[in-house]
Amino acid sequence: MIQWRADVLGEGFEYLTFELGADDDPGLAAPAADNQEGPLDARRLVATLVRSLPNPLTFWQRLTSQQRDCEDVDVLYVHGWSDYFFQTELAKFWTDRGARFFAIDLRRYGRSLRPGQTPGYIADLGDYDAEIEFALAEMRSSVPRNETERKLVLLGHSTGGLVLSLWANRHPGVADALVLNSPWLELQLSARGRQVIAPIVNLGARYSPLEGIPQLDYGFYARAVQEVGPPDEVARINTEWKPEKSHPVHNGWLRAILAGHDLVYRGLHIDVPVCGMLSARSALPARWSDELTRADSVLDVDDIARAALRLGSSVTLERIDGALHDIFMSASGPRADAYARLDRWGKGWRRAID
Repeated sequence: MIQWRADVLGEGFEYLTFELGADDDPGLAAPAADNQEGPLDARRLVATLVRSLPNPLTFWQRLTSQQRDCEDVDVLYVHGWSDYFFQTELAKFWTDRGARFFAIDLRRYGRSLRPGQTPGYIADLGDYDAEIEFALAEMRSSVPRNETERKLVLLGHSTGGLVLSLWANRHPGVADALVLNSPWLELQLSARGRQVIAPIVNLGARYSPLEGIPQLDYGFYARAVQEVGPPDEVARINTEWKPEKSHPVHNGWLRAILAGHDLVYRGLHIDVPVCGMLSARSALPARWSDELTRADSVLDVDDIARAALRLGSSVTLERIDGALHDIFMSASGPRADAYARLDRWGKGWRRAID
């Protein structure tokens, strides 16, 4: 029986675990001696849905027929790479406006990560359709009978932005808006660099999908979040789920990412308004400096801005001065600016569809 339980985020947050079945990925078929996937519990795939519901309208609000902007809106959030959902301020932004807020911890991430599993591993981004469909089915089933049809806003950060962009493109007519927080729509080496390395990655993924790929992560982005992010949220970060240095990267996973980037490069046809939110600038994380607390040290934001224009015919770009890679974990000034811009965009979207 499906049952909501109290979440680690505390009052107002609950979680639900979905069974996705046994893993049948051929790249993970054999147990390994070096802590890679084994044949037993590590092959049990689950996803976790977290929710935060708005407070009911007050008696006075009902009496005077006051409506919050998003009273009939559901938001579904998908996190980024080496990440999970913990941003309570982001949830409150939506629930204060009347929306029901939901967030998925994808398979092998955060609340869904089981002992022995390779964190974050996926061989095909389309496989995430399973948890997205589970989440949407649960969201639909919990709508009170007397309510009208609800609007769906998809909200994705980084890799989650890529996942949701591809999903929205494959499932036209389901979502009503797409909001992207620094979406990973192109490789840091640009399209040309991606095309050069793709054959090498594909070959490695074919024969050794779980072989690690060298990466340079000195923990500077995590340090920037710690220094300027909202203190309450920074204090509750689970470093087993969101480590200071990102999870190891594997051939099979990178092949899936590059395939997604290639689809974006060729052009998507997302049929709803898209709001892309990015930092105003990138910073190279070669050594620590205060500049890393005021810029995206993960992606090349100019490349992402160009890629975002390939998503569909209605794309708005918001460039936030001083923002980090996760816009909503930035310092107080840029973070307030980001929420103000999202509020403005959301009100315009709302008026356009009413």
